[in-house]
Amino acid sequence: MAASMIPPPHAPAFLAAHGWSDARILPLAGDASFRRYFRVVDGDRRAVLMDAPPPHEDPRPFIAVAEYLCEAGLNAPTILARDLDRGLLLIEDFGDVRLRETVDAAPDRETAYYSGLTDLLVHLHARPPMPVLRVHGLDQWLDEVMLFTDWYCPALDIAVDRGAFRAAWHAALAPVASDGLPRVTVLRDFHAENIMLVAGQEGLAHYGLLDFQDALIGHPAYDLASVLEDARRDVSPAVEAAMLARYQQATARDIRDAYWALAAQRNTRILGVFVRLWKRDNKAHYRQFQPRMWGLLERDLAHPALVPVRQWFDANIPVSKRAEAWS
Repeated sequence: MAASMIPPPHAPAFLAAHGWSDARILPLAGDASFRRYFRVVDGDRRAVLMDAPPPHEDPRPFIAVAEYLCEAGLNAPTILARDLDRGLLLIEDFGDVRLRETVDAAPDRETAYYSGLTDLLVHLHARPPMPVLRVHGLDQWLDEVMLFTDWYCPALDIAVDRGAFRAAWHAALAPVASDGLPRVTVLRDFHAENIMLVAGQEGLAHYGLLDFQDALIGHPAYDLASVLEDARRDVSPAVEAAMLARYQQATARDIRDAYWALAAQRNTRILGVFVRLWKRDNKAHYRQFQPRMWGLLERDLAHPALVPVRQWFDANIPVSKRAEAWS
């Protein structure tokens, strides 16, 4: 077992205090943050232990968003026990059937699964957003894309004009920020590896939601772009187009220009984030996603609303420094 997936020393006492004294603690997953997840097994009982160690992590946002989602009729894990001072949560276990692997093994079901996810967003966006969440708007979008110039470009020894980069993005994103569409709860990491298929549940409840603690109040196109331009799996262009049409028909909201602009913004931010994870946090495996991210971004930049940004990339980032998987 890797040292990073050894349970915290106070975990057994926490579990014992909540009726799981004889349980085994098995490594389950880590992620891009300091959070770690363990499966807790006691006979036929299963649960998940989230280790969100302070001061790096705070489980309170996860709890608040989980409760909001459940009240909205969606399937977020039930909180079974908590120790906020030590950053421990015991939560419902959704099992091992993840959307990513399921749809990859059954591509003929891709349209059906993504129709369900699109309907889930329609359902969520019909409800008032959580009032306590921070706003995800123009200033935040611009700050986030600067991760590309701050991390990606230095890693590949590319000298660029940061001011021109931000100005190009401002030109592309300002119309989205002022388009008048209602703002919604944005889960922000809504993609196939954060969605479980829960046995015994139907409809929207079949989709078990994970990793939503960074939720914000933002644009309704953002999570649709997150799940359809997935950093970790290829969604077919036909399904992407069909889901955009499905969302617009269900909501009577024209999000097409916003979709491409926010997809480009998100993919540019992720290019910077993945390099930061590699260089700062020694998580080199994130390099494998760079070619896909570039493929998605190149598609986004072909949209007319992204002309200023495309011109900046063409002038500053050589083709040889884009999609290659570098060491």
